[in-house]
Amino acid sequence: MQEFVEKIRSVQDVREATKLLYDMCPHNAKIEEALEFAKEAHRGQYRKSGEPYIIHPILVAAITAYVTAEEEMVIAALLHDVVEDTSFSIEDIQKRFGQNVADLVEGLTKIVAIRSEELIPSSSDEKLITSALSFRKMLIASIKDVRVLIVKLCDRLHNMLTLDALAPNKQKRIAEETLVVYAPIAHRLGIASIKNLLEDLSFYYLFPQEYKKIDQFISSHKLELQMKLNGFIDEVKKKIVQNGLRADEFEILGRIKHYYSIYLKMQRKGISIEEVLDLLAIRILVRHKLDCYKVLGIVHTNFKPLIMRFKDYIAIPKENGYQTIHTTVFDDASIFEVQIRTFDMHRTAEYGVAAHWKYKMGDTNVNLKWLENLQYQNDNIEEFYELVKNDLFSEDISVFSPKGDLFTLPRGAVALDFAYAIHTDVGNRAKAAYINKQKKTLLTELKNGDIVRIELADEPILRCSWIDAVKTSKAKEQMRFLCRQKYKEISSKAAINILANELRIHPAQIKEWIKKEGLENSLHRIATELNYLKEVKNRYLSEYRKSKRMLYLLSPKYAKLQKKEIENFVFYTSHAISKVEFDYCCHPKRGDEIVAFRKDGTAVIHQKMCHKAQKLIEQNEPMLFVEWKKDSMPRFKLIALLPDKKGALADFLHHLGKMDINIKTIELGKNIEQTNLCEMEFEAPLDDMELLRKKIAQKVKIIEFIQADDAYNQ
Repeated sequence: MQEFVEKIRSVQDVREATKLLYDMCPHNAKIEEALEFAKEAHRGQYRKSGEPYIIHPILVAAITAYVTAEEEMVIAALLHDVVEDTSFSIEDIQKRFGQNVADLVEGLTKIVAIRSEELIPSSSDEKLITSALSFRKMLIASIKDVRVLIVKLCDRLHNMLTLDALAPNKQKRIAEETLVVYAPIAHRLGIASIKNLLEDLSFYYLFPQEYKKIDQFISSHKLELQMKLNGFIDEVKKKIVQNGLRADEFEILGRIKHYYSIYLKMQRKGISIEEVLDLLAIRILVRHKLDCYKVLGIVHTNFKPLIMRFKDYIAIPKENGYQTIHTTVFDDASIFEVQIRTFDMHRTAEYGVAAHWKYKMGDTNVNLKWLENLQYQNDNIEEFYELVKNDLFSEDISVFSPKGDLFTLPRGAVALDFAYAIHTDVGNRAKAAYINKQKKTLLTELKNGDIVRIELADEPILRCSWIDAVKTSKAKEQMRFLCRQKYKEISSKAAINILANELRIHPAQIKEWIKKEGLENSLHRIATELNYLKEVKNRYLSEYRKSKRMLYLLSPKYAKLQKKEIENFVFYTSHAISKVEFDYCCHPKRGDEIVAFRKDGTAVIHQKMCHKAQKLIEQNEPMLFVEWKKDSMPRFKLIALLPDKKGALADFLHHLGKMDINIKTIELGKNIEQTNLCEMEFEAPLDDMELLRKKIAQKVKIIEFIQADDAYNQ
């Protein structure tokens, strides 16, 4: 496709754009009519670059025709901006080109409307990620015909090819939106040719320095790399012919990995480009499926394979229909990735679902179950990046249920990920796993080909401390949801006890009043939001102060919540509290959600999930509003493996310095077997421990990361 893209870039005027379109698709009356209609609709309109606007829809139609020869999609591409940017309506398009084309254009126009509503403008300084995520969820939910997405991807590709005409801030916004919204959709649709281009173009604008380094390395080593590639191709071709296949029965294509793929590998493994072993790859195309295995035998017989890098996606295809055998082999001290597939499989891999129209491969009612995988529920920016990285950019493994049902999971997934892949309820109630008939913990990492059975409990099991241990976004999100629901339930019950304690009345009276006032849905906020506690308490007081039975409530000391700081905690109460105690049934650390019980003048602190605390809450023991004290920076203990390269410690310390981290103690190399093991204690101006963990993990592999200022030690 690279050669075709260069032709797109070289187009100067409408005549050249039209010629390229007709090179890609049949010159018929319907397409010609649509072209003339689009020219008339966009007459007098120009792009930021100064060229006539009509060039854009013509080239989008040419890209669409390159990807798929389906006539209605090409016409829709020509007309995709007509309703948005001209005086013509959907009804006008429906009358001239039929309902199907009108529906496609309407779907494309809807994307523009959703984008303007969901996406923050390019002039804003806010981060784009959260709104881009929201835009993607809305986009996917609104699409009824997958062809709309294909045309939109072609439209976005041309926009990215002409991004130079825009201001730098807009370039970055559009590039980030492309990487977050459109490249993942192209990936799930299986359109590798467009996905790779969108990623590389986005990479160029988002990380110019990193792009430049990779480009300089590839450019300076291009001759050497090409000679290695050509030599390996000639050798493989000779071996295949010697073993019985005619030269006209197969084809070998060579390539250097695309830049963003190289960058991701460097990031994932913490290596430089010089350390990326499989920069070079060949693709062997044959006529029949059986020939794929014959060629695999020839390659493995003549070149030493890296067995851990072998994957058979022909026997077990990916969700998006991708089928190819992947292997990696040594040849004369060089390493090559080898992909083996049939010509039909190649078309599906390059064009994904679009191949169903391009090559008339049968049923166009394509299964779009994959769309569900893009609908991440979490709006936290850092968590979103983690989910995208895990779901879209990690290598896959294939595991099976005992009945033989196939499940595709990211590499590193554990048995609990598999349970959630089956069904949310299975994940929530999973209590044990049997992997290849051996009983294992739910956190056992799965391997390709494992057969997994999940043993269920009668009720859901909370595992709030396991969220980091699972790999898939579905497992993480469902576990977070379950924990949030439980926290909310506990807070609602605690709120009754806090109010009853402060108002000196029986909890039953508070429950009755809460129900009468219709406050059940917001009850949990009383235990976690000071202002809301004050608001509800004052509301109760104002209603009952006139009652003769409630005269004692007029006393100012009962009416006001006083702030009291003791050790690491802040209490707001009208009671006299002089000290803090722990029951040693749980282990609260700074940042944990906590509850406090009043025992005379003592506050007894528990972790909110503590079983003993929950029993005390159910027994309506008097409770206090409590928060962690925030007047000093929290201290953390970190044990981590530094990258095994020169200057790794200096690089890591510089990274910590940029985060305003104050290092208190540090030890390196005290473990003789693991000399790059680093232990340190530091203070950090950050309340969100998980965010801090993720930032640190960008540079090192974390072995242990805990909060050092444990509440018990104070």
